[in-house]
Amino acid sequence: MYREVPAALKRADEDKNVSVVVITGAGNYYSSGNDLNNFANIQPDQMKQVAEEGGVILENFVNGFLDFSKPLIAAVNGPAIGVACTTLGLFDVVYASDTANFYTPFPALGQSPEGCSSYTFPQMMGAAKANEVLLFGRKLTANEAKERSLVTDVFPESTFQSEVNRRVEEYSLLPPLSSIASKDIIRQSQRDFLKKVNKKESDLLVKLWQSPECFEAVMNFFSRQN
Repeated sequence: MYREVPAALKRADEDKNVSVVVITGAGNYYSSGNDLNNFANIQPDQMKQVAEEGGVILENFVNGFLDFSKPLIAAVNGPAIGVACTTLGLFDVVYASDTANFYTPFPALGQSPEGCSSYTFPQMMGAAKANEVLLFGRKLTANEAKERSLVTDVFPESTFQSEVNRRVEEYSLLPPLSSIASKDIIRQSQRDFLKKVNKKESDLLVKLWQSPECFEAVMNFFSRQN
């Protein structure tokens, strides 16, 4: 999915019949986060190569959001964990079900912020409230995420899909060239800067993924699950 999501965004960007893109989850989750078995199954002599390749994949994944020129909406239908949470700061609008929550577990896993959240979260939430999330892994409810400007609006689970669909249909009728031009002038001043943030975040994670602390934290996670 790290490869498929930016590829899908690129196809949508090039398709003249697409005016708005919505990303949502199947089932009860928006995203359950990374499969940590990927860490557990790496041999020690492969760690450097796998970490470096992972850094490139992550950087390209986030750049896929930054390069997308059309309106991008997140319909967060349930828990958003990890990079699915941190990249929400790159969407134009974020709608959430009242069953959703927002969680960045990397402090407990010996890792660090990604998805440009080291910049976007403090900008949206203020430094102190962002630090609760990024440094200490505080889980936010949908309403708390709205209060901190990560979420645009919250709807009851029973009406969530219909409320989102109604808005998306309205937005899709707007003149597309105007929407693209407006998004570009809103985002252009930060796009290059955010790509530098993305690069720094990805490089730091490459280092942390190779650290004994990260490996031990992931193993501790598995032991708690068992």
